[in-house]
Amino acid sequence: MAAEFKLPDLGENIEKGEVISVLVNLGDQLAEDQPVVELETDKAVIEVPSSVSGTIVAIHVSQGDTINVGQAILEIEGAATPAASTPAPAAAPEAPPDAAATTGSQDVTLPELGEGIDSGDVVGIMVSIGDQVEEEQGLLEIEIDKGVIELPAPAAGKVTALHLKEGDRATVGQLMATLEVAVVDSAAAEPAAAQSSSPAAAATPAPAATSSATAAQATAAQATAAQATASAPPSPIAAADVPARKLVPAAPSVRRLAREIGVDVGTVKGNGPGGRISEADVKGHSKQLHETRFAGGTSVPAITLPDFSKWGEIDAEPFSNVRRITAQRMVQSWTSIPHVTQFDQADVTDLEVFRKSHGKAVEKAGGKLTPTALILKVVAAALVKFPQFCASIDMAGEQVIYKKYRHIGIAVDTKRGLLVPVLRDVDQKTVTQLSIELGQMAEKTRTGRVGIDEMQGGCFTISNLGGIGGTAFTPIINAPEVAILGVARSKTEAVHIDGQFQPRMIMPLSLSYDHRVIDGADGARFLRFICECLENPFYLAFEG
Repeated sequence: MAAEFKLPDLGENIEKGEVISVLVNLGDQLAEDQPVVELETDKAVIEVPSSVSGTIVAIHVSQGDTINVGQAILEIEGAATPAASTPAPAAAPEAPPDAAATTGSQDVTLPELGEGIDSGDVVGIMVSIGDQVEEEQGLLEIEIDKGVIELPAPAAGKVTALHLKEGDRATVGQLMATLEVAVVDSAAAEPAAAQSSSPAAAATPAPAATSSATAAQATAAQATAAQATASAPPSPIAAADVPARKLVPAAPSVRRLAREIGVDVGTVKGNGPGGRISEADVKGHSKQLHETRFAGGTSVPAITLPDFSKWGEIDAEPFSNVRRITAQRMVQSWTSIPHVTQFDQADVTDLEVFRKSHGKAVEKAGGKLTPTALILKVVAAALVKFPQFCASIDMAGEQVIYKKYRHIGIAVDTKRGLLVPVLRDVDQKTVTQLSIELGQMAEKTRTGRVGIDEMQGGCFTISNLGGIGGTAFTPIINAPEVAILGVARSKTEAVHIDGQFQPRMIMPLSLSYDHRVIDGADGARFLRFICECLENPFYLAFEG
């Protein structure tokens, strides 16, 4: 019996990923823990290992697909299967096969989407080949000019083919999917019933045993009915919901979502075919209510772009998964967190002397003493002295969560986009240890080998652009953190000291912080403390 291997949980807040490569082939003998696919999430490129072993008989994904957690990847023959059901007692007559129950193929095409709308973009595939779906269960998400709508299955059945993929442009009437559905043959039903009512001579019980045989048949029938009731899939809607379904065209999953977030589904305007309500409609309605309830909330409408090709040649490149998630989170952070950016400068002339004099010792230990390694140690000390910078704000619970650990993220520029691996317990490590760990982590991140768990749990982020250039910048906070430090390129400047100008190495610093939990005076003190530590390499020894 074939078993499905589905995409397992990938980590906190990670629901899907893009298939970079499939590492197995049909017919391969798969071992447990053997990598199956290489997947790119918003945080890293990872290999997904199999949790079962056996022979691969079907592969449901291909390079370029975007797959969700829980979606089927492979079918494996020879994997562990459920125990077979207990056969019926010999005394009970064997039930004849149901001649009226057959299966057939049903094509699902893109229905009418609304007045003047003849096409849409596929933005989500909600099922996989081999999935059993219920009637009204969502199959695809289609984006039209009025929003994203969910297209449901017209009947219950098994998905045998998907004719569209994410990113395709679909037109009304186009084939979307093929289902294997149950077909009732009424012509065959009567002969089957007649056959089942005429017992074979060999199975005819003796007259003396007629009463016990009848009782056995009744018991078997009751058991069969109970088993069918227990194994049958839940009805898409309960009987009590039937009147509401006639008035409100929404799938059970959409109704459940509306209940969970406190929205009356009857008040939601549906943008789907025939006014059908999708999850996107419910979420959009909830967002509108939230913005109306809180006057301070603002929505950010998408910018309508002109046709740039009218003025010359263009080239459009779709977002990578990392770029798409980064864009979403940066907009969310910028629009939900009241940012303040504090600027200061540190005279790192003496620090550079210190760094160069101790650099060879660190190299012998296997690391490289960079300014970032020294800044890491200083920031960790600042987070201990100013704990409000090592916190997260919980608006729903109206509380501030203070973290007693000092895990610091370092923004790393990669070919796939900006990634932020996290160094743990920075306050408990030496500068030499941090130098070694920083180099190893940066190399793993740039080569795509950093793990998802290595990019989670940060309390504070450092973005160092000194190696590229610039005089200052305003970094965006990496939510749910409350602050981020930006470092620009150091340069030699003339500084007036003791009545004369002297050449000094000056490092520009930019601190962005969440004004809901950090006041301006605290921001200035925090950044000044960092400057004083960088200006005097021995300052921390006195601060403790």
